[in-house]
Amino acid sequence: MEAMDFLTSAGELASQEGPEDHVVLSSRVRLARNLSRVTFPGRAKKASRVETCKLIMPVVSAASAMRGGYSTVMNDLKALDKTLLVERHLISREHAAKSTGSALVLNKGETLSVMVNEEDHLRMQALLPGMQIKQVWQKIDRFDTSLEKKLEYAFDTNLGYLTACPTNLGTGIRVSAMLHLPGLVLTDQVNQIVQAVTKLGHAVRGLYGEGTEALGHIFQVSNQMTLGESEADIIERIHKVVLQVIEHEVNARQTLMQGRPNELYNHIGRAYGVLAHAHIVSSKESMNQLSLMRLGAKLGFFENLDTSVLGELFLLAQPAHLQQFMGKKLTVEERDTYRSNLLRGHLSKVKGLKIPSS
Repeated sequence: MEAMDFLTSAGELASQEGPEDHVVLSSRVRLARNLSRVTFPGRAKKASRVETCKLIMPVVSAASAMRGGYSTVMNDLKALDKTLLVERHLISREHAAKSTGSALVLNKGETLSVMVNEEDHLRMQALLPGMQIKQVWQKIDRFDTSLEKKLEYAFDTNLGYLTACPTNLGTGIRVSAMLHLPGLVLTDQVNQIVQAVTKLGHAVRGLYGEGTEALGHIFQVSNQMTLGESEADIIERIHKVVLQVIEHEVNARQTLMQGRPNELYNHIGRAYGVLAHAHIVSSKESMNQLSLMRLGAKLGFFENLDTSVLGELFLLAQPAHLQQFMGKKLTVEERDTYRSNLLRGHLSKVKGLKIPSS
């Protein structure tokens, strides 16, 4: 089975809703685990990685949470499919570069994924829409417990779970929330918030994780520490931080509405004008402008525009999704043209901004 034959359609994925999803796009918990007495992937030879993969894959695929799921070795995936999975945040960019001896297992609905032989033997994650950090932790914890009954993890009574990178040592947990923060960006408060969150011991990254840009005004907030704290404490601290960021973003949007309305209308109106009428649109521009239109939709500026349409376009406008949608490989110039056609087609029935009478 091809990866795209299994994956949820962009429209269905974009229509999923969750608590506080006006700001929180998704909640994720990732766990890093390694097998006991087996060389870690980064130091293992090819034959060892292949054997480890053969050991892990049947156990993960047989888990009840993975019933009806999808599994594949990485060298069977096309380059385009790998990029598409990165765009959906189901695998890392590093795992997309893997081939022989590495694999992927997904559950139906794409709420659970396991990367086999990425940096660690197992990198498993649970993903849910909106603010569901505690729920997503319960989901991955149950799954991890079921695997630990079948696989012997590398564990030290003093250090906890042993991982390839020291920053994951201990609990091996990385908790994150994907946040849409256009209000903080437009009011020039986002750097202040990022600094405050960082001082609390958390990391703030871009759309695709470490070292990436915050395209579409999207930021990932995650824990830095994994050693010396329990999973429950880490979950609670991140949960509180994200709630505080949500409050700041909501306040920033109110500040724009009440104190700088013309500036706000101008940003959103220009975004609508570009996406609804331009004939060449880059991937970066589409993400940033769709972000502003999403802000406008959430504030009630568009009468007949559902934010799920914008979410679908956000996915389809990305390079791999666009090429899969068109059914062929495209040059950068061709993508920019086809992307503009796609955007104009979807937004052709959208009326202009509905400016509040006040």
